[in-house]
Amino acid sequence: MARRFDEIDAQLANPSGVFDQTRYTALVKERAQLEAPVQTYRQLCAARAQIEANDTLAGQGDGELRELAEEENATLRERVVALQAELSRLMVPRDPNDARDVFVEIRAGTGGDEAAIFAGDLARMYMRFAEAKGMKTELVSESASEAGGYKEIVFTLTGKEPYRYLKHESGVHRVQRVPATEAQGRIHTSTATVAVLPQIEDDVEIEIKPADLQIDTFKASGAGGQYVNKTESAIRITHVPTGIVVASQQERSQQQNREKAMQMLRATLYDRKRREQEEAVGSMRRSQVGTGERAEKIRTYNFPQDRITDHRINRNFGNIRATMDGNLEPISEELIADERARLLAGEAVE
Repeated sequence: MARRFDEIDAQLANPSGVFDQTRYTALVKERAQLEAPVQTYRQLCAARAQIEANDTLAGQGDGELRELAEEENATLRERVVALQAELSRLMVPRDPNDARDVFVEIRAGTGGDEAAIFAGDLARMYMRFAEAKGMKTELVSESASEAGGYKEIVFTLTGKEPYRYLKHESGVHRVQRVPATEAQGRIHTSTATVAVLPQIEDDVEIEIKPADLQIDTFKASGAGGQYVNKTESAIRITHVPTGIVVASQQERSQQQNREKAMQMLRATLYDRKRREQEEAVGSMRRSQVGTGERAEKIRTYNFPQDRITDHRINRNFGNIRATMDGNLEPISEELIADERARLLAGEAVE
């Protein structure tokens, strides 16, 4: 990794021939992934070299010099232990999808109007979290509820490793609270389903036969102005063999909406294929906490008790209002740390 890191630096410093933006971007991205483990490795090597130098000096010097060398080595050995632990953490294999942009699909579940309102709350939470992380949000399609919120909403998040931070959000989210429409103050339980799908580049093989597609056009609804509401620019694609339905309505032309819908279909089929492969090789133990099945209840938002419980790691978090306002960082970091720990444990077993 260190040698490859130096090769990339040399190529970036001395580009040859005509500038290739695609190749440049790929090199910069690869360098960023290598930087942390390589720098930690080099700090570890430097600390070990200094310990050897101090040992040599102590063997040749007088009592005072030997004492200073041994004192410095005691500190250096502590640093070596810390650097070894950090390097072990950094060397855990990265999920190859971590850097991918994502589609986020949120659907209201059980609970009627309150479920749709909760789906809207989740969408707002993710969008605010993404904004704080420097990601870009783009709406793909929405089906608004008359009571507020959404029956279904789909949007993309791009830049700043969105899949790494949000892949653990896929699954059923449950809310327990008193709805604004509840006159007697009774607590209701509602659910919403979240799916986070990594966007797939064209070089990934996902076979989609044109004959398997049913493509419908319709007038876009919701935000978008008079133009989209008066023309049938929105696209709905049904993949007949699997029954998967995707839609895009936010672009101004049918062609743009068709391209966006096809991107989402590819992402959905890729996600399904990946899960089937994981099940086939018996590695679902590795991904259950990492992604969460849609049918699995992964988290409960209990407003009366100001508590969020993530059932996969059995952890409670307070300050529910801050979380719903986009401060998802504490939960996200705990889930990333748990995924890392499970990967390390799995490697130790093997």
